[in-house]
Amino acid sequence: MKEPIETERLLLREFIPTDDVGLFELESNPNVHTYVGKKPITNIDQGRAYIEFIHQQYKDFGTGRWAVILKDTNEFLGWSGIKFITNEINNHKDFYEIGYRFIEKHWGKGYATEAGKAFIDYAFNVMKVEALYAYADAGNENSRKILEKLGMQLVNSFEYEGDLQVWFELRNSNL
Repeated sequence: MKEPIETERLLLREFIPTDDVGLFELESNPNVHTYVGKKPITNIDQGRAYIEFIHQQYKDFGTGRWAVILKDTNEFLGWSGIKFITNEINNHKDFYEIGYRFIEKHWGKGYATEAGKAFIDYAFNVMKVEALYAYADAGNENSRKILEKLGMQLVNSFEYEGDLQVWFELRNSNL
């Protein structure tokens, strides 16, 4: 396991099996899935399978989504992190994407931005990636604002799985 990352309020760490309950709370909420495919999970075993999938990404690519934990309470808030994408999206293939998803009651508290800043630092200074990318549903104003706060630049709009998406990128100025 990689060393966790700490921010002012958050502990960012690789997923562990006991994250299944929090992950189920997150991924079973239809509101969370409004802009991400509208396919909430329906049982905790799907959450456990997702954790196994993430663990395989750790093994295959050395990176993946991490659990976001509130340091003060040890509460599971959601996930964030750097994922290596191997399929083609918006004419890009084999790229690093930054993403996040949080339990609804934790929206609007700055956790996605706080975690995102830490993961950008990690990607650029530890992983030494050349660029990070992100995409969001064109109608998801909150996610777009987060990506802009992270310093990402809007590049274009494109259609993906039947929905209009916006594509962002951030280049590593240290390389």
